[in-house]
Formats: sequence, C-alpha cells, structure tokens
Amino acid sequence: MKIILASKSGVRKQILDNYNIDCDVEVSNVDEDQVKNSLLAEGANPLLISKNLAEIKSIKVSNRNPDRLVLGADSVVSLNNELINKPRSREEALEILKKLNNSKHNLISSVCIAKNGAMIWNHTDSSELKMKNFSESQLLKYLEKIDTKTLLNYGVYQIESGGLELFDYVKGDRNSIMGLPIKEIENYIRQYKK
Repeated sequence: MKIILASKSGVRKQILDNYNIDCDVEVSNVDEDQVKNSLLAEGANPLLISKNLAEIKSIKVSNRNPDRLVLGADSVVSLNNELINKPRSREEALEILKKLNNSKHNLISSVCIAKNGAMIWNHTDSSELKMKNFSESQLLKYLEKIDTKTLLNYGVYQIESGGLELFDYVKGDRNSIMGLPIKEIENYIRQYKK
C-alpha cells in the first residue's frame, strides 16, 4: 500500500523510506503563517497549532486524491508555551537561538492521516530539549554551518545534521524530533492493512 506524504520535507520522506513505508510526495501548499496567525488570534497554544496544521495539510491533499491514505505532518517549537516560528532571515535565526539559549523547550510533532477528505487518525508527540549556554559568537559560528535555504525551511537546528551539539539533553524520540513519530505511524498503517 502506497501512502501520500503531504510534505516537501526531504527528512520526513527519508524517515518513511528508512521504515519501508512506500509513499508518493504531494505538497499541500497550505499557507502556514496564515493558519498560525489565525489560530494565535483565537488563543491557540503551540500543540493545537501543530495538530491543526498537520490535519489541514493532510485533508487538502486527500481531497485531491480520493481513496488514498494521506499523511500530513507539522512540527513546532514551544518555549514556555510560546510558539517559536521558523526564521525568515539569518538575523531572526540568531534571535531565536538567543531565546532558546540555556533553556528548556518542547518540540511538538503532529501527524494526521486523512482519507477521502476527512481525518481518520492523528497523533502528537512532544520532546523536551535543553539547550546549552552559548555566547553570541558561538551561536553565530553554529549558524555559519547551515545554508540559508535549509535554515529557513527547517528552522534553527537540525538534529539529523549536527544540531545535537547544541543541547545538554534531548528527551524524546529522534525521528519525532526530525518531524515524524514513525513508530506510531507504522503501527497505525499495520493495523489499517489488516
């Protein structure tokens, strides 16, 4: 059974490939900023924003692909229940790292599977990360290692490529931190096939 991944994330596709989950990729093109701003205006917390974005992405692609399972996903950073968005510039990336510096935050990863335009399953996973204490020059040196496109698309740290060096500890599933709580997805798909 081949699912559709409603995400342009190469890392998410790689995780599915690593677990032998066959998928096509079809980007949802949801305006994430518009959805986030609308939800924030209604007082939504980061967890709810993550869940909603995963659901909206999966349903949008599902509407175009009847009878297929569509997997939508979204990950957000929550610092003291405040949503930390992806940076729009290198300067903003530095400000985000300074905010996270020497503190604990949560990375929330939500997934949703839709079929025929409706959600049939969802799951949200939260991981706790504690960033080390860095000087501004150390943070700048770290940012120099990340190309701008990657930084703007995936956020200020990539666990899969050197981002672990930023943290005192990481409590949570590595795949979930990279964008997909794969064990739960795999379990659901296995049950669905029966």
